Amino acid sequence: MRAKSKIKDIFVTDISFEVTEEDLHKLFSVCGKVRSINMVTDQRNGQFKGVAFVCMSNAAETKDAINMLDGTRLIDRCIHVAAAKTKEELQAEAPVEILEKRTRRKRVPKGRKKVR
Repeated sequence: MRAKSKIKDIFVTDISFEVTEEDLHKLFSVCGKVRSINMVTDQRNGQFKGVAFVCMSNAAETKDAINMLDGTRLIDRCIHVAAAKTKEELQAEAPVEILEKRTRRKRVPKGRKKVR
């Protein structure tokens, strides 16, 4: 697992569908130099999904952006800004989530009795 001080990528959610890459660049450039912005789109129809990854030039600027811009109102929504997780971190979390889903009891619909 990498240390918090080395994080350079930011995960931004709840972005308005009207936002452009230029709008995000202007917002995040307040905290430092923006290296790249990747706005996630739907593969089928190409529509923006309201999620983006922003890469800052160094870890200090990333930390400033997360602290300063989380909860900021952009056009008509409050955006959520957090450190992006690496693929290794996501893979490490996945087995726990799968196990939790398997151990949950299924709810019996109303009007039906349990069959033993």
